[in-house]
Amino acid sequence: MKRPGFFACALPALLLLAACGTPQEQCIGRATRDLRTVDRLIAETQANLDRGYALETITVYEDDWTWCRSPRLRDGTPTPPHLCLDDRPVTKTRPKAIDLTAEARKLDSLKAKRRELARAAQPQIAACRAQYPD
Repeated sequence: MKRPGFFACALPALLLLAACGTPQEQCIGRATRDLRTVDRLIAETQANLDRGYALETITVYEDDWTWCRSPRLRDGTPTPPHLCLDDRPVTKTRPKAIDLTAEARKLDSLKAKRRELARAAQPQIAACRAQYPD
């Protein structure tokens, strides 16, 4: 079994830093938001290639017994609660076939976009560091 890559491990840490960091960290987080999104997509696409299929998230509805109240009687007295059947949404993951060649092209495209975004983010990161020195 493959171990998670750098981006898969670093992404949650970066999100935490962006959420509650110093003003400098928050500024850098805003400047690198698109870069983090592309990093997440790269990790997902690489995992799809490694597995040979994608994982699709779907919502299905399952029957669930729950306590319900009936309308009040004509004289206004409440009726006692009773069990009734209701639908409960359940999120599941299932395998999905993919075109591996197209997925490899997508990965190459995402990596090129990442290099472009990283270059564009450097001046913004430098401006954040100048505006909010440690």
